[in-house]
Amino acid sequence: MYVRELTIDDLDAAWELGRLAFGGSQERPASTSVEVPGMTRYGAFDGSGRLVGKAVDLDHDQWWSGRAVPAADVAGVAVAPEARGRGVARALLTALLAGAHERGAAVSALYPTVAAPYRSCGWEVAGVLRTVNLATASLPRRRPAAHLTVRAGTPADLAAVADLYERVSRHRNGMLTRRGELFDHFNAKGDLPGDGLTLVEADGDLVGYATWQRGRGYGADSVLTVDEVLAVTADAARELVGVLGSWASVAPTLRLCPLDGDAVSTHLPLEAARDHERDLWMHRPVDAVGAVSARGWPAHARGAVDFHLTDPLADWNTGTWRLAVADGAAELTRTSGEADLRLDVRGFALLYAGAAHARSVAQAGLLDCAGDADPSALDLLGAGGPAQLLDYF
Repeated sequence: MYVRELTIDDLDAAWELGRLAFGGSQERPASTSVEVPGMTRYGAFDGSGRLVGKAVDLDHDQWWSGRAVPAADVAGVAVAPEARGRGVARALLTALLAGAHERGAAVSALYPTVAAPYRSCGWEVAGVLRTVNLATASLPRRRPAAHLTVRAGTPADLAAVADLYERVSRHRNGMLTRRGELFDHFNAKGDLPGDGLTLVEADGDLVGYATWQRGRGYGADSVLTVDEVLAVTADAARELVGVLGSWASVAPTLRLCPLDGDAVSTHLPLEAARDHERDLWMHRPVDAVGAVSARGWPAHARGAVDFHLTDPLADWNTGTWRLAVADGAAELTRTSGEADLRLDVRGFALLYAGAAHARSVAQAGLLDCAGDADPSALDLLGAGGPAQLLDYF
């Protein structure tokens, strides 16, 4: 078996492999038959030259506390049934990490269909993209605010929508920037996302938006799917929630992905929400040095800690390091000698994403502490709070 980047001549076989693996329809998206900027496709081939596995590196950036960190987000990993259990996925992901490191990526996220193969390659579960159902009639209603304008959006408003998304996302952790040639490619037509775009403005400035899919029918099983609803003021959030609640007579169920602790979620009756879907996502460093130096850090975080990092697939990350954080920045430098704290790359992923404290990482067997070394010293790596994703890929 050997792994290489796919060419245009390999894309028919890659499409068929993915269709069979994920049970897709016969209708083929145009992007699967052409080269796409910002997307690197890898294939594994057997001795006869048959494609037996594939994986895609998406050239994304992720926001981490105000700074964009270059990412290699992984999608479309599939292995032919006859080749499973033979190390195909590991070979693909090893090649993908090496290529991503070479182009300067620092971190990586993915949505697994099964976590175990990715854990063996250094990714660890760091969060959940949660889609919930709410009874539309349960949303609070209020009289429209006189100082706000609510209107339907047009393609001319999409730049303002992108700016508002950035205002919400850039100071969080893990959210995609939605910038770059990959997003430019898929947004080139400038079409509205979904069936509708509802805008809330204050003095001509966009302060909230919702994109939604109307769905079918108007009976008891009708669902209004809200792809995204974000606001930057409490008044705009209340207005959007009121507009969504107005669908109750024809769409009894509202389906959306809440963003933890944002302006809109604080006005939703989430105590009555029922999970519709839960998509685990996993994270890992591609380049530990870049992952630390490229991100933003809380201004109050300050300190230093030495640790040894083990990364079987990305040996450039393996070694003894000193993490130093101060004044909103951090640096990871190699040191000589031994360290009392020995961290597995999966533990690094958990700490970096704010998904666990160091004592929990140690209890999970992903952090070894020599003697009476205090594992909580490595909580410094997770300063800045938990990460969250709103994009599925």
